[in-house]
Amino acid sequence: MHPPRPASEPFTTGIFAGLDADERAALMAELETRSLKRGDVLVRQGDAADALYFVISGRFAVTLEGRSDAVTEIGPDQPIGEIAFLTGGTRTATVSAMRDSLVLRLGRAEFDRIAARCPGIWRTLTAALSQRLAATTAPATVIADPRPRTIAVIRAGSAHIPQTFIDTLAAVFSGSTNTLVVDAERAASLLPAGSGLEGPEATQVLNKLESAHDYLIFLADPTLTEWSQKAIRHADVVLAVAVEGGDAAPNALEELASAFVAPEAHRLVMLHERRAPITGTARWLRRRKVGMHHHVALDDDSTVARLFRFIHGSAVGFIACGGGALCAAHVGLYKALIESGFEFDAFGGTSAGAAMTGAFAMGKHPDDIDRGTHDIFVTNRAMQRYTWPRYSLLDHRHYDAQLQRYFAGTNIEDLWIPYFAVSTNLSSYKLHRHDRGDLFEAIRASGSIPVLLPPVYTADGEMLVDGCLLDNVPVRVMHEIKSGPNVVVSFHIPELERFSVDYSSLPSRAELIRMTINPMARGKLPEAPGLTTVLMRSLMSNRHDFHRHLRPGDTLLVPPIPADMGILDWHRHSELVRNAYWWTLEEVQRMKRAHHPLAVVMEEAARRSQSA
Repeated sequence: MHPPRPASEPFTTGIFAGLDADERAALMAELETRSLKRGDVLVRQGDAADALYFVISGRFAVTLEGRSDAVTEIGPDQPIGEIAFLTGGTRTATVSAMRDSLVLRLGRAEFDRIAARCPGIWRTLTAALSQRLAATTAPATVIADPRPRTIAVIRAGSAHIPQTFIDTLAAVFSGSTNTLVVDAERAASLLPAGSGLEGPEATQVLNKLESAHDYLIFLADPTLTEWSQKAIRHADVVLAVAVEGGDAAPNALEELASAFVAPEAHRLVMLHERRAPITGTARWLRRRKVGMHHHVALDDDSTVARLFRFIHGSAVGFIACGGGALCAAHVGLYKALIESGFEFDAFGGTSAGAAMTGAFAMGKHPDDIDRGTHDIFVTNRAMQRYTWPRYSLLDHRHYDAQLQRYFAGTNIEDLWIPYFAVSTNLSSYKLHRHDRGDLFEAIRASGSIPVLLPPVYTADGEMLVDGCLLDNVPVRVMHEIKSGPNVVVSFHIPELERFSVDYSSLPSRAELIRMTINPMARGKLPEAPGLTTVLMRSLMSNRHDFHRHLRPGDTLLVPPIPADMGILDWHRHSELVRNAYWWTLEEVQRMKRAHHPLAVVMEEAARRSQSA
């Protein structure tokens, strides 16, 4: 006896759509229904291919040994394991349920029986699967951040979720997409009489709802009920909603979600009564493995709209490059963009670009950032106080003191807008991403120019220096954090002219000392670039490597830089800010006239904001 089959007739579409009624009936007679819970393995790499499966509802991830990411996903009306089944080999990949799912199983003996009675089934199957085999042998493409469709909302810690947040979340999602909110009562009303949440009928009902909507928002019960378990197992993304000031200990709902949902699909949402300075986020993150956290103010619907854009895959990022004093141009560019109606959901940068975007994420006005740049690098000469060259050329205590006046006392996780900086880890020779912890330390590490400044050493003993060594324009890092369009800033650094310098004329140590202390001899020094200029240009040598990471939604902006300006000419910051501001205003108008995708996104955001 086979278990009961789903009520809907399978194979009216897909590879068996061409079968006649008798052939379809013969096939149905041999099928076995299997119900899988989230995380269950359907087939495992290396096992014998003794059955062929067809997805009725749900979603499956295909993974390979040695890789943590999914090679592809399989959804309704698609077969699983067909190639290995036909060739009589072993499974070439592991297939696991990404949510509660239903499949139909056709074993080897059953297939042989039906093929003998209905040869048309064999012909149909082989013809259709030969096309799949050709596609499978093509180079595999890794799925990058597939858009979630089902969202489970659970409470984090001890406090209950305010109804205000639930209402706003539903309104924001419904304002832009076809969204259905499902709680325990509504789920029960949708199920056939006599069926429970653990049966295949419930799985099929929820998957049918998904096919009819852009998003399903499952509101879990406050406790670990049968519905809460179903909602978590069926979700692509889990939003664990915490209330500021509550008990941060994870509850039973969160523990179940951690068991079923990968950290990258688990988001912490911190609720605040009003938009004010934040403290204490670290105590919530310390006890949870989440891919990202978001701050939401109950008196500011725009913070919920930002959360929506992250889930929807339309969050807009601002990526700032390194470049020493040239990075002042970021300020003028950013000022022009926000005055034009652009709104950014995430910031990230390298070196001096990390400092500029750090100030943006703090909510500083561009004019204040420009004044702060003057204060740090011109008035207080942060990069012009030299020391005995034992650990560095510059006095790092003086340099640090200037940055600390603006960035000390703030933790990255307490910023309203997500932020990251990148540095180079010389202990592991890998890129280091700073997205939590002390903001000053992140900026200081990201701009720790080797030789000029000493490295930053972590509590684990790792040595961190300027991020521009490995990634001067951290596009790839932003893509790891979110989907959606980005404004990417880079500079075209003018080529140095060829110097007519006689190498043999470079003075020895004794000659250099004499020429330095003798004012009459200083004019005889060779006209060659100094140490800091050579060093800074060496660090910028990989600045074009980021182009291969740009995606269609990314917009590269390269503001003009005066040909005679060097990357240590901080005294010209206001000139750069002004030039970049006016240039960007013209670029924005050009993008609007051309209906550039980024301009369209921001115009739509502006309309939603006005309607709200």
